[in-house]
Amino acid sequence: MPEPTPVPITAPLPADRPIARRGLLVGTAATALTLGTVSFAAADEGGTRAGTVRGVLPPGAPDYVYLPVDVPRGVAEIAVSYTYEKTPVPAGTQGNALDIGVFDERGTELGGPGFRGWSGGARSSFFIRGDEASPGYLAGPVRAGTWHIALGPYTVAPEGLPYEVTVTLRSGPTAPTPRPGYPPQRAKGRGRAWYRGDCHLHSVHSDGGRTPAEIAAGARTAGLDFINSSEHNTTSAHGAWGGLWGDDLLILTGEEVTTRNGHVLALATEPGTFIDWRYRARDNRFGRYAKAVRRAGGLVVPAHPHATCIGCHWKFGLGEADAVEVWNGAYTPEDEIALAEWDNSLVAASRSSTPWVPAMGNSDAHREPDRIGLPQTVVLAEELSREAIVAGIRAGHSYIAESSAVSLSFGVSDGRGQHAGIGERLRAPGDDTPVAVRLEVIGAPDCTAHFVTDQGTLFTSTLPKSGTGTAEWRTTPANAAYVRAEVRHPATVPGLPGALAALTNPVFLEG
Repeated sequence: MPEPTPVPITAPLPADRPIARRGLLVGTAATALTLGTVSFAAADEGGTRAGTVRGVLPPGAPDYVYLPVDVPRGVAEIAVSYTYEKTPVPAGTQGNALDIGVFDERGTELGGPGFRGWSGGARSSFFIRGDEASPGYLAGPVRAGTWHIALGPYTVAPEGLPYEVTVTLRSGPTAPTPRPGYPPQRAKGRGRAWYRGDCHLHSVHSDGGRTPAEIAAGARTAGLDFINSSEHNTTSAHGAWGGLWGDDLLILTGEEVTTRNGHVLALATEPGTFIDWRYRARDNRFGRYAKAVRRAGGLVVPAHPHATCIGCHWKFGLGEADAVEVWNGAYTPEDEIALAEWDNSLVAASRSSTPWVPAMGNSDAHREPDRIGLPQTVVLAEELSREAIVAGIRAGHSYIAESSAVSLSFGVSDGRGQHAGIGERLRAPGDDTPVAVRLEVIGAPDCTAHFVTDQGTLFTSTLPKSGTGTAEWRTTPANAAYVRAEVRHPATVPGLPGALAALTNPVFLEG
């Protein structure tokens, strides 16, 4: 692999305390490269040391390039800023994009304790000190040792990616680190009920434009009962929700693990749980981190699996998934593809005890005009708690709605009084036993109801103009291995289905 072009470090401030780079390359790996170490002289009390490193990353650069920085004792704050050239490129060619983060003296080992923050391409500078840090970064002591600035060349132009990184160390006493105010794991709720949530949201702690307070206010306006903090590759927002929860709003903590082969929600993990993202599908490491999510009490949920942005398309399969996000934000053809792929996965589980992967939907809202709660997952849970919501999503006892105005009731029954609801199995006496399917809809004017089975859509009914109505159909286990409901708006493109207003998880039928 070509080496980055070495450029001398600029004169530090003040000039009598130079910093030096000891060698160009310390080591290389298939997906990572480590540059030579930057060293600072010991800091005087109250003093400031700064230096700049310049280089060029070539096309084909590894996923992560680490710039080691030897931090002496007595440092109270480390600050980093960076720039890079966005070289003009021909049409159809990727230009330059460079992400950034940092690991402390505990190292860059995958899944290790050294992670101190990541902002991707959302900001051009950050700082860390004992009592505070930039959004996306974790406050705490700046201990002596070798820190690593992590550069992530997301895309590189054919001419290469020229970059410049400036490191500033400020000496002084270490400020005490406040204890994070993590959200409680239970809210008052309504006992056993259907609870509405949006589990894919971004704030200023990654690439979003809203503060946590604005997200909490938006969630209440959208009629949500719970939300999940899901910043890209960082847990810094977990402790940023102080005072924003309440009897009416449960706040879960998680992470959007943003790999180069797709994004996955680590949903409702223990507060402070960091899940590493620095691997690809070919590295055969994802299973390790999926297990780490579950050990932390969370769910593994591939996000927008058919998104077309670079690195967004999910390539790890559904073998480790606890649920899958089939509807992401305003409904698009990408969601239609994700829905079809998910429906195909139901067939394998329809006639056996093979686990199936439930569907969910989230807004992925970043900033205005993104609507928080478009869509939302409505979960049947025993109470409004982290444990109960996780259990309801995992079991598939949920449906997806475009807003809190839309409510569904869906289930099947046979003539012997047996009934099964969303995410359950109806065990009828025989394959030819008549089964009644019933859908009740509120809040979907000008929409149609569709019953979908392993054969496809077998029944369609127009709902009343008011949007409140009932659709009923009869089938048998022999004719339908499962049945699920869709509520759709009128089609706007001839030959293509209309956008979803709501979608249920399936009910499985057994003879």
